[in-house]
Amino acid sequence: MDEGFDEIIIRQWAADLDTGIHQHPFDVSVVLVQGEFWLSVGPDVKHLKAGDAFRLAREVPHAERYGPEGATVWVARAN
Repeated sequence: MDEGFDEIIIRQWAADLDTGIHQHPFDVSVVLVQGEFWLSVGPDVKHLKAGDAFRLAREVPHAERYGPEGATVWVARAN
């Protein structure tokens, strides 16, 4: 796979889920394909909607809060 991503998964998140602050042991490249959510990294909060994409480096603390419809995301991981 390009850019060192070695795993692709589809995740479906429940409505109104709040993950709390956490981090991952892998880099991610994410495309939101359905729903909406808010990504918080430090003091910055991004409101993401279907079609939006972002990348996040491994071990970066962040939180996710999903909207009333939940969300479906495509995730490429670099383990």
